[in-house]
Amino acid sequence: MTTRFGVFVPQGWKMDLAEIADPIEQWEAMTDVAKRADEQSWDSIWLFDHFHTVPEPSDNTTFECWSATAALARDTKRVNIGQMVGCNGYRNPSLYAKIASTVDVASHGRLYAGIGAGWYEHEWKAYGYEWTDVPQRMAAFREATEIIYKMWTEDKPVYNGKYYSIDAPINEPKGVRKPHPSFWIGGGGPKVTLKLVAQYGDAANIGGGNPEVIREKCDILREHCRRIGRDYDEIIKSTGLNVFPIDKGADPTKATQKAVGPMDREKFDRDNFIGTEDEIADKVDAALEAGADYVIFYVPGVAYDLDLLERVENVTKRFV
Repeated sequence: MTTRFGVFVPQGWKMDLAEIADPIEQWEAMTDVAKRADEQSWDSIWLFDHFHTVPEPSDNTTFECWSATAALARDTKRVNIGQMVGCNGYRNPSLYAKIASTVDVASHGRLYAGIGAGWYEHEWKAYGYEWTDVPQRMAAFREATEIIYKMWTEDKPVYNGKYYSIDAPINEPKGVRKPHPSFWIGGGGPKVTLKLVAQYGDAANIGGGNPEVIREKCDILREHCRRIGRDYDEIIKSTGLNVFPIDKGADPTKATQKAVGPMDREKFDRDNFIGTEDEIADKVDAALEAGADYVIFYVPGVAYDLDLLERVENVTKRFV
């Protein structure tokens, strides 16, 4: 499978719009990155599905995922648009399927529809969603994945589960991309998530750029595919890298000063790889060698400096 690359737009969730005061200017900064990526060679742009900032909830901006996805679908012409990943607990799965079908049409078939079980306890409770233990969340996630797939592939499907039910809903149009909107399932859980990928997914997102984890999860996914007769090679294996490109010999602290903004310096340095384009390329190469074939970059500070996007794009051109 050909190696492809995506990039997150600055959405506020990682405090990456905090140096811009006006919310309209924040939105336009997000849109500017999306439009620039659309002009470049990127395969996709991505958003997070969260309501509160990390590492701690704060009063800083976080734009809602699906509203932003729909808007960026109309602000761009070529690039695919995805969520890494949609939180199952925030939308009934039949509604999720309807939203995704609509956005797939609005984007002319460029949607990468992401789904995951969810994990950010604080925002679940703050927004009034019931926070359940992992087994219950995963069981609900399993049912939701089946319902979404049915909504995209069947006419008036019926499903009666423990957590969700549907009774012959009409979902028209089902989308543009055939046979259904591209379905990205996030997480590396061996017993539920990767099994769902093998059954229903067009793509998995695993590993967080860690080669050992990528290799392990790919092996598990390959075995799930073997058991049900699914072609492992037709599934995209994506992973994420948080990177900040700097010149050789540059002072990392000075180079990243604005990107850090109000975030804790130590956590920023721990969560992001700060290095030259050659060093970033080595990280990509290791992920691909481990089994990934799709890399999604998060580039802190890109809202304030669009040239960062071009520098990371230069890295991707070495692999395509």
